[in-house]
Amino acid sequence: MSKITAAITGVHGYVPDYVLTNKELETIVDTTDEWITSRTGIKERHILKGEGKGTSVMGIEAVRGLLKKTNTDPLDIELVIFATVTPDTVFPDTANTVSDVVGMKNAFGYDINAACSGFLYALTTGAKFIESGTYKKVVVIGGDKMSSIIDYNDRTTCVIFGDGCGAVLLEPNTEELGIIDSLHKSDGSGRMYLHQKAGGSARPASVETVANGEHFVYQNGKPVFKAAVSGMADGVSKVMGRNGLNNETLNWLIPHQANIRIIESVAGTLNFPLEKVTVNIHKYGNTTAGTLPLCMWEWENQFNKGDNIMLTAFGGGFTWGATYLKWAY
Repeated sequence: MSKITAAITGVHGYVPDYVLTNKELETIVDTTDEWITSRTGIKERHILKGEGKGTSVMGIEAVRGLLKKTNTDPLDIELVIFATVTPDTVFPDTANTVSDVVGMKNAFGYDINAACSGFLYALTTGAKFIESGTYKKVVVIGGDKMSSIIDYNDRTTCVIFGDGCGAVLLEPNTEELGIIDSLHKSDGSGRMYLHQKAGGSARPASVETVANGEHFVYQNGKPVFKAAVSGMADGVSKVMGRNGLNNETLNWLIPHQANIRIIESVAGTLNFPLEKVTVNIHKYGNTTAGTLPLCMWEWENQFNKGDNIMLTAFGGGFTWGATYLKWAY
């Protein structure tokens, strides 16, 4: 009997209509288009506007498009995993909200929080349910409404992040396609450099925490940059090595879209050609758990069945990893 792997059989993305350009940011905070572009590679980002609209709004649209594209009945979906750091509410899970609205009534769902590595972690988790034979149709979503936790008076963070979401369908494969290998790591000592101070059980929301701006993202850029480059490059190198891949046989590298300098540094460390690296940070900024599926969505038409693809991400916590897959369609 052939080994069962979990293959991505469809991908779809969604970004809100409103586009926040660098020129508009110049009117909000002390910055310039040149400063933002030269340091991050970002020209614009999409922002979810509207009272009461949370991350689920984008997840719903991404999943609806995915199910339509793959001609999948919502009732056939058995598991939904949503990677996000900006859930609609602390509970219930945003995965369950999406399942309810889309009509995935036979699925159970839950959220995963691993910051920018969330989609990568969720993809591996969902794959295990397929590989074990437990389920045949799993939806994995990655997305964030980062505008909800960003201080637009802080030019070190507000220029970086945007809102967006992507989703993939995982199904069994016996052609040796799909997810082949993954490596995941974490280092909790990095939490001091990238975090949201208040809002959890250790420091619940209060008048004081709101007044002090403790519900916004805090980032110390230099140590994050260094750890991100090292972590992603090391993860990719190790997964390539143990699967006999080299820079010629690896068709595509899909890195987390955090900063163009990080992306270029990872590729440079690996001596990997930039023309085989997916980049869309200039259009969307850092959508946290949404960057990897949004890249797959945009490059889907350039992938060929059997292509060797490497995903890699790094996020707050610290969390990081790499996943090797063979494109299945």
